[in-house]
Amino acid sequence: MDHSSQEFIEFALKKQVLQFGQFKTKAGRLSPYFFNTGLFNDGESLMKLGMFYAKSIEASKIPFDMLYGPAYKGIPLVTSIVIAFASLGRNVPFAFNRKEKKDHGEGGIIIGAPLKGRVLIVDDVISAGTSVNESVNIILEEGAKPSGVAISIDREEKGAGSLSAVEEIKEIHHLPVCHLTSLQEIMRYIERHEEFASHMGAMRVYQKEYGITA
Repeated sequence: MDHSSQEFIEFALKKQVLQFGQFKTKAGRLSPYFFNTGLFNDGESLMKLGMFYAKSIEASKIPFDMLYGPAYKGIPLVTSIVIAFASLGRNVPFAFNRKEKKDHGEGGIIIGAPLKGRVLIVDDVISAGTSVNESVNIILEEGAKPSGVAISIDREEKGAGSLSAVEEIKEIHHLPVCHLTSLQEIMRYIERHEEFASHMGAMRVYQKEYGITA
C-alpha cells in the first residue's frame, strides 16, 4: 500500500473525515463509509491537507502553471495547497470562482490570479463530474487550458454507465486525475487493521454492487 495514501487515511480517520457505518449518498445509495473534506475545519488540518495535496500533485507529474478551486469546497483546498507549495519553495498562483457574476468592483466571476497557461483543477471528490465540467468551461472561456484534476478520494464507483466519474472525466476531457487515496486503498487499510475489520463485509458488498471493474 502506498505510504502517503496510508498516512492520509489515518489522518482522515483521526479527524473523523472518514467514517464507517451507514450513510445515504447524494445518488441515493446506502454507503458503508462517509468521506467529507469539509470536516478538515481548523488551521492545522488545512495545513496538513494542503501538504498531502501538494505532494500528490508533485508525484503525479501533471504539468501546471496555476491552480483553480471551484466554489465552495475547492476554495479552502486550493488556498491550503498553494501555501504548502510556497513552503516547498514554489510560488503558485491560484484562483477560484464566485457562484454569481459580480457587476461592480473588479467584476466577473473569478477571484484571484487571472486564469492563464496550464490550469490544474482542485476539488474534494468527483461525483457526477458536474463541478469539473463547469470548471473546464470557465477555464477555456478565460483563454487558459485545463491540464488535470487533483482530488482527495477516488470513490471508484460506477456512474450512469460502467465507467466511474473519474474515468468519465478522463474520457470526455482527456485530463489526468490524481488522488490522495481511493476506495480500494481504504479497503486494503481496514482489512489490515483489526479495529475496522467489522466493516469489511459491508465494504465488499458495496464495492461489488457499485464499484467499477478493475
